[in-house]
Amino acid sequence: MFDNLRMALQQKGITIKRYAEILGIGEKTAQNKLTGKTDFTYPEFRKTCTLLFEYNADYLFTETAIKKNPCDRVS
Repeated sequence: MFDNLRMALQQKGITIKRYAEILGIGEKTAQNKLTGKTDFTYPEFRKTCTLLFEYNADYLFTETAIKKNPCDRVS
């Protein structure tokens, strides 16, 4: 569900296991949060934003991946 967040974690070399450790939660709970089965708490949101400060929070926590600029022309 949070494909942009998953991609950002991957780009920084952060595994789901490590991300869970950073948030202070179990790995299964982290997976549930990334799939949208469980909501992020505000402290988890803040930790994620601090960890991935290069990214805009709206980008990270959008529920669908931003795959293509809608203004791009089709060739």
